[in-house]
Amino acid sequence: MKKLLLIALTACMLLVFTGCNKPKEEEYKITVWVSESEGVKELTEQQIARFCEENGVKINATVEGISEADSATIMITSVEDGADLFSFSQDQLARLVQAGALQVLGEAASATVTELNDEISVKAATVNGQLYCYPLTSDNGYFMYYDKSVVKEEHLDSLEDIIADCEKAGKMFSFHLDDNAWYTASFFFATGAVSEWQTDESGAFISVNDTFNSEAGIIALKGMQKLLKSKVYNSSSNAADFSAAIPSAVLISGTWSVSDVKAALGDNFGATDLPSFTVDGKTYHLGSFSGNKLMGVKPQTDANKAALLQKLALYLTNEKCQVERFELKGWGPSNLAAQQLDSVKSDVALAALNAQNAYATPQGQIHGSWWSIVNVLPISAKTATTDGELQAALDAYKQAIDALFALDTSGLIFVGQWNNWDNTDDAFRMTKENETFTITVTVTEDLPYFGGRIVTPGEWENDKGVTAVTVGTELIKPADPEENKDNNIIFLEPGTYEVSYNATTGEIAIEKK
Repeated sequence: MKKLLLIALTACMLLVFTGCNKPKEEEYKITVWVSESEGVKELTEQQIARFCEENGVKINATVEGISEADSATIMITSVEDGADLFSFSQDQLARLVQAGALQVLGEAASATVTELNDEISVKAATVNGQLYCYPLTSDNGYFMYYDKSVVKEEHLDSLEDIIADCEKAGKMFSFHLDDNAWYTASFFFATGAVSEWQTDESGAFISVNDTFNSEAGIIALKGMQKLLKSKVYNSSSNAADFSAAIPSAVLISGTWSVSDVKAALGDNFGATDLPSFTVDGKTYHLGSFSGNKLMGVKPQTDANKAALLQKLALYLTNEKCQVERFELKGWGPSNLAAQQLDSVKSDVALAALNAQNAYATPQGQIHGSWWSIVNVLPISAKTATTDGELQAALDAYKQAIDALFALDTSGLIFVGQWNNWDNTDDAFRMTKENETFTITVTVTEDLPYFGGRIVTPGEWENDKGVTAVTVGTELIKPADPEENKDNNIIFLEPGTYEVSYNATTGEIAIEKK
């Protein structure tokens, strides 16, 4: 089926950017997923209506608000039932490509997108040299918000001085390091360490150039310790910290927090790039990830509908539509012309982000397990007292990275709270007989969460979750897209359960022992 879709769509891509721009006149029903952020759905509906008027086409669009962090998971659960056009975070691109959920752009479309958008966003939409989607924003990074009444202007470039200012004022420094690799990586990028992942044409990860386990990694952890071991450290990225009982004077976050931070700080609102730290007399400016929101088109069997969707996606990500989203939500444009508008260049939060982008690493395609592997490093650094202990933490990190490529990725693993979410754990590999995979798992009363998921070893994609359970539904919580966005199988009570997955039917059966 996937091959047929690709053949049909390769032909239709020629229609979109040649003389046959205008699909035949008929009404097309489409589903569009955009950010659930207030006002975005309504704005998108207006933009689609304008597109129809300008192009003389009829579209019956159902626009739904779904988090960009969740849309990919929902799509790969059932590509056929997913949206025709959808927004998502760039870190989801590889899994969407692997699932066949995105139609590649043709040569003309790729050239247009490349010409009109910044280099970072184009790279974010690319796998193995091929554009799979349209850049929507260029603002998914982080920088430093601060209270001007606490942090002195001359101290803004020194992590050590900022910590001292916070200690003197009895206020906190909020930086979400304890369990968040996205922020933790900033210290490693500062010292020149990299974690660069390569995929094949299908989006599968095949190799990595990772230098975290190095002298640069030791320096990164020493820099991190300056904050981790401080009494003002608060592992958070929440703007509400500025209004807490013991308020923060510093918050590392992104543009999504700007309105709340301004409301909390008033005239004392400040925003700038991240500071530097010093180890052994040498100074290192904190790095960051830079990222994007993207818009993708699902493969279609109707060539005319496919052509229309590609044209609509290009329209919804053009200069005018990006400026409208900036004016409504403060989203940073990826469109080069939009970036040059005075209103965009004078935006305080975007100016801080742009200053930090000089030290940022574009967030390419990263193995899903990397995020949980990195999470251990701040925990180890917080308790370490010697270089040897820091090196041991980095050695363990490297072993976990190497294990991803030594891993037998055949079969399935039932990962969950019962094995600390280790998706490489052979002890929870399901046994296979014919086309049925089975495992018996014990859920103990002391576990904080009774849920898990069936995954390919080393991966996190979850189309084999609660929505696939047909037998034993009375033993688990029902599907809930809001409360259970990861489609996990969540048992109602402790006990021993036999879980079976039929690869032919895609159905899951659960029996309590």
